[in-house]
Amino acid sequence: VPRTSTFALANQTMSYALELANRGLDAVRESQPLRHGLNTHRGKLTHAAVAQAFGLAYTDPLVALG
Repeated sequence: VPRTSTFALANQTMSYALELANRGLDAVRESQPLRHGLNTHRGKLTHAAVAQAFGLAYTDPLVALG
């Protein structure tokens, strides 16, 4: 099972990794799933659930990315 699950995980995440490697922050700006995975950027907390859980200020990822 560990081997099969590793292949499944790699198959699901490889496209995101390639997109990030090839396009950098432009990929994050244009991809909602990548933005959802962003927690911080340049000192700004960009994940709403994390901000709420810790009572911290939230910044929309698109605002933080500029």
